[in-house]
Formats: sequence, structure tokens, C-alpha cells
Amino acid sequence: MYKKDPIFWWASGIFILALLIFAITQNQLWLALMIGSYLLRPTLASLGVARRYVDERQLSIHYRSSNIAFVVMIIVCIIFAAKLSAEGNPDWEIFNMIIIAGLAAKALFNIVLAKNLREAATKIILAAGLLMTLFVMMSSVEHGLSFSTLLNLTPGLAIVGLGVLSKHYPRAIGVVVFLTTAGLVFFILSKGLAWAQIGTAILVGVPLVIAGACLYRPSKYETEIEYVKSE
Repeated sequence: MYKKDPIFWWASGIFILALLIFAITQNQLWLALMIGSYLLRPTLASLGVARRYVDERQLSIHYRSSNIAFVVMIIVCIIFAAKLSAEGNPDWEIFNMIIIAGLAAKALFNIVLAKNLREAATKIILAAGLLMTLFVMMSSVEHGLSFSTLLNLTPGLAIVGLGVLSKHYPRAIGVVVFLTTAGLVFFILSKGLAWAQIGTAILVGVPLVIAGACLYRPSKYETEIEYVKSE
């Protein structure tokens, strides 16, 4: 059993609030709060915010159960996407977006939680640029190679170039990444506000914004030099 620490009381408060919302309004917010109360402790522990309230055995259990739950969620989404696609229902794209978002979030935090944020930023920018380039190339296989396809490759390759330069000019490239992200998101949303456009804007924008912010943090090497100088 968990000790009655601050996280216990916060989770209990959120749980009671969820029950009250369900009883009074039956608004779907109650379900989100219920999930939040259950995941509060393992999420904080995973982010390193409340490690002292979780022992190593609990961390191991949370790690294994979270991976199993993630795999189950991905499999369920794949099944529903395949079913809706076979029925000709365009809503199958929503489940594809959930799958991509889940995998992207896992990959993103695997890099960020390594704590070397400037190196993580470079990896995120390179990965985003390469994925954008890959999607355009996959589209060109279906529609054929053309001059417009080559033009569509430009944004992805430009982002790859920013990733390479970020190793040498991190802060300057951080500004460029912010501006580039704003331009890409505006361009994507200008085509419409359908789920596909909104999801794409989030998947492109959020990792790049995080990468741009990470470029302003000192690298692990710089931190070690500052520590030695302080000694």
C-alpha cells in the first residue's frame, strides 16, 4: 500500500472531484479526471518529480505495466483503424493519428529524459526532418516523381540541415527552429482544420518547439566545465 503522502491526497481529491462531476453533470470530464488520479503517481515518478515517494520495486512495476498497456493500446487502435478502413469510414485516420502520436511521444521522452537536452534537441530536429522527407518520398512512390515532389522535399531536408547546424550554433538555430515551426504550423492549418491537419500540426510543431527550447540549455559538456571552474 502507498503511504499517505501528498500525492495520495492529491490523487484522492481528483478522484472525488471526478465522482462529483459524474453525479452532478455526467460530463465526460469525469473520465479524464479519473484517469488522471490513477496515473498521477507513476507519471510524476517517471518525470523524476516525485521519485522519493516511489520505491524501486514500484518503479519497476510501473515501467513494465506501462509498456504492456501501451502495446495493448496500439494493437487496439490498429484493429479499429483496419476495421474502419475496410468499411470505407474516413474516421480510421483518427486511430492512425493516435498511434503515431503515442509512438512519437514515447520516442521524444526517451530522448529528453536522458537529460542531455542540447544533444536531445539535435536528435529531435534530425528525426523530424527525416520523417517529413520520408513521408514525401512515400507519397512520390504512389503518385510518381515530379518537380512538385522535389519541392515538397525541401522543408524536410531544410530541417535536417538545421539539425546538423544545431550542433555548432545551438542558440541561433533555436531561433530559426521556432520561426520555421510557426511557418510550418501556419501552412498546415491553412489547408483546413480537419483532424488530419490538426494532428499533423501537433506532431510537427510540439517536438520542434521542445527541441528549440532545449537548444537554449547548456550541453552536458558545458555543465561539467562550469562545475570544474566553480571548484
